[in-house]
Amino acid sequence: MSKELRKKRLDVEVIIRPWVTEKTAGLIERENTLVFEVNPAFNKPSIKRAVEQRFEVKVDSVRTLNTPDNRKKAFVKLTPEYRAQELATRLGVL
Repeated sequence: MSKELRKKRLDVEVIIRPWVTEKTAGLIERENTLVFEVNPAFNKPSIKRAVEQRFEVKVDSVRTLNTPDNRKKAFVKLTPEYRAQELATRLGVL
């Protein structure tokens, strides 16, 4: 399997879906942060690479949270030159 194909598969396997609640909508506006449900097997650097490749943005930081029901949420803060609100609109979240 080629390296490029592996990278493409990576972002598909890592990010499950955007996590949308009233609280996460506030994070988008106030902190330039998006929240995704991600595959629990992946770590922060993998999540960062996947978001950067899939959405063509630069990620400032990633925080993760493991929920009691075996889900993993990733709080992805974008760099100031990218707007989380624009990406959320592109994704149909807002």
